[in-house]
Amino acid sequence: MSDYESATEADTAAVMAGPKITLDELATELSAIDLRLRQLARAAEVPEHPVELADAIDTLRSTAVRVRETSEHMGTLARIIAGEVPLVTTFPTGAPWGVPARDTDRPDFGGPAIVPTIWQLLKLAQDAKRPGVSETTTYPEAMDGIGIGWESKAASARRRRERDAAVAVEVLLLLCATCEASDGQQCKTKTGWVTDKPHVGRQRQAEANVDERLGYLGDNPVAVPNART
Repeated sequence: MSDYESATEADTAAVMAGPKITLDELATELSAIDLRLRQLARAAEVPEHPVELADAIDTLRSTAVRVRETSEHMGTLARIIAGEVPLVTTFPTGAPWGVPARDTDRPDFGGPAIVPTIWQLLKLAQDAKRPGVSETTTYPEAMDGIGIGWESKAASARRRRERDAAVAVEVLLLLCATCEASDGQQCKTKTGWVTDKPHVGRQRQAEANVDERLGYLGDNPVAVPNART
C-alpha cells in the first residue's frame, strides 16, 4: 500500500452496496457529510474550553457548502445516467460525444470526448433546455456499449503511484549487477558516491517484478493474464 492511501481510505465497502459506487450513493453520502460538517460548526460555537474557534467554524461551514454543491451535482448526474434528463447530441463546438465520438478526433482537446466529464454532462443537459433545440439524446443511448474496461483518470493515477512505490521498495531487494549494491543498499557511482537513482538494469528488473506481481502491462495498469498474486 502506498503512502497516498491508508487502510481506512481503501475500505470503501462502507459507502457502497455493490462492487462500484453509484451516483445516488455518492449524493447521499455527501449529503450526510454536509450535515455533519454543519453540526460540527454549530457545536464548535460552544467548546468545552475557552478558545475562539471562529476561523475553524468558517472553514467547516464553507467546506459544507462545497460538499453540498457536489452532492447536488451527483444527484443531477444520477438522473442523467438513468436517462431521465435529455441531453444535446453535441458540444457547443459541434463535436459529438459518446458512441458518435468514436473514430473522431479533437486535436485541440487531446482526442475525442467519448466519456464526458461531470461538467460536460451538466452543460449538455442545460443546453437541451434551450429554445429551438430539436435533437436530443439520453446518456444510456449515447453511451451504449461504452465503459467496458474503462478506468477513471484518478484511479489510473492512484494505481500508478502504488506501482511506483512498490518498485522503489523492490529495487532495494535486488542485487545490482552494475555496482553490486545488495539487499537494502542504494546504488553507488564508480567513485563510491551513493545515488538515489538506481542503475538501469536494477530498475528494469524491479519494474518487471512488480508489474508481473500486480498484473500491469508496460506503462499501463491493465490486467496481465496469469499474473502472480
